[in-house]
Amino acid sequence: MATDMRLLPLVFCLLMATACDEQVPVGPTVALNQRFTLAPGETATIEEVDLHVQFVEVTGDSRCPADAVCIQGGDALVHIRVLDGGTTASYQLHTGDSSRATVTHKQVRVGLLELQPYPFSSRTIAPAEYRATLTVSR
Repeated sequence: MATDMRLLPLVFCLLMATACDEQVPVGPTVALNQRFTLAPGETATIEEVDLHVQFVEVTGDSRCPADAVCIQGGDALVHIRVLDGGTTASYQLHTGDSSRATVTHKQVRVGLLELQPYPFSSRTIAPAEYRATLTVSR
């Protein structure tokens, strides 16, 4: 019992040291102009500009399924969060409109290059299955 009591402060310290912080990026570290792919919740660190880009979620995926014939291509909204020092900004990027697939955040442009998987009429995409391929440039 005495040994357990001595271990308690050690366990507490370890838990505090490894506690998750919402601002801590989890994901790849990439250079400007480099393509990177994120899963929902992942954050990429952009080396040269001290910036973090997080893929939050996809909403409103109305893209035309690959095995269907559609009059319009449809659109999916990709929600991202940009963490820049102490500030955070949220943006929506569109797959169906190239003019809205890129946003400017201060001195950089964040662009959506691809959203996978592509829909099929016989299969529903689970939110965790999405992967967004992005790039950050000046």
